[in-house]
Amino acid sequence: QVQLVESGGGLVQAGESLRLSCAASGRAFRSYGMGWFRQAPGKDREFGTAISWGGDSTLYADSVKGRFTVSRDNAKNMMSLQMNSLKPEDTAVYYCAASIIGWGAQIPRDYNYWGQGTQVTVSS
Repeated sequence: QVQLVESGGGLVQAGESLRLSCAASGRAFRSYGMGWFRQAPGKDREFGTAISWGGDSTLYADSVKGRFTVSRDNAKNMMSLQMNSLKPEDTAVYYCAASIIGWGAQIPRDYNYWGQGTQVTVSS
């Protein structure tokens, strides 16, 4: 089992950047495929990005491709999400998630563990 805690959310203006972190504790962080999802008010939770166990492979939703960069440091049990050129439509609660079945999954039910989320608000 792994416990996940997100941090780094906040209020920024359009065009600015923000960096989110996901700290993991528990068993073997390197054995989990990891992902970031987000959920805006009144909308379903949507996939943002995924990263493989060693961090050498990544996958991005079209809505964030070219602006967001995911990375992980298995030695520190950390995953990060660098978000550049933020837009008001990026406003949401951002969640990190861990999957035991593989990496690259894009639907929430394929992830076994979730953090509590961190709010990102982008003003226009």
